[in-house]
Amino acid sequence: MSSHSGFPGANADREEASYVLLGAPLDVSSTFEPGSRFGPRRIRHYATTFDDYDRRTDSRFTDLGVHDAGDLDAWDDAEEYLEFLKSELSDATREGAVPLLLGGEHTVSVAGVRAVDPDLFVCLDAHLDCRAEYTGNEYSHATTTARALDVADRAVILGARTGSEAEWERASENDVTVVPPEAVGEWTAEFGSEESIYLSVDIDAADPGFAPGTGTKEPFGLTPRAMRQAIRQVAPDTAGFDVVEVNDRDDGQAAALAGKLLREFVYTHAANR
Repeated sequence: MSSHSGFPGANADREEASYVLLGAPLDVSSTFEPGSRFGPRRIRHYATTFDDYDRRTDSRFTDLGVHDAGDLDAWDDAEEYLEFLKSELSDATREGAVPLLLGGEHTVSVAGVRAVDPDLFVCLDAHLDCRAEYTGNEYSHATTTARALDVADRAVILGARTGSEAEWERASENDVTVVPPEAVGEWTAEFGSEESIYLSVDIDAADPGFAPGTGTKEPFGLTPRAMRQAIRQVAPDTAGFDVVEVNDRDDGQAAALAGKLLREFVYTHAANR
């Protein structure tokens, strides 16, 4: 376990924390542009300028009980790493805290889902990630939704706009709902849930014009505002959250968006606790 300078405002002691933030800089299966190992550090750095006070919820981030536990340093065996990561996140859930995960590649979400054991996996993502395996690898950033469905009963993919033919076939089954970018606002307005949820944000759900620092860019994506609204709507029923796939190939746009969306999640979830 290593620690960098912590996420700004995440100053709670572990024993009293309502939220435990953990960096997971796994970067072993990127299929195009690597660099997601730098995601946790960049997200923390570009959150430095954010104001502590949130007018909408009339709350201060420093009062919401967020503890930054540093990074769980990654190694090459993704399956083994995910087991260790799940164990760390499970400790947080047993303590009554909500785990907040900073990726790293999207594969790390599998550990979050396993730790939380939700009914529903909600994911903002450009890609379906419904492959059973990718180049022979079950634990790839391209298989995240498929692995999440080994645990969760259902998945909703918000903003998806690309996938293989086999993935679209898998996504047409009853346990998967795909909401294209242009329909996310309508879905968000109608959403309500009695289920437990794990919420994952792949930063490539955003149009690459807003968040170019990600490994597999896909045009015609979501606006930051649409992502924020979806997170606000889903947050009250969410038991675990992550934001992933930020890399170091931009001027901080992706990292700043990721940090802001994480804070939006915490402000909203805390206000509804």
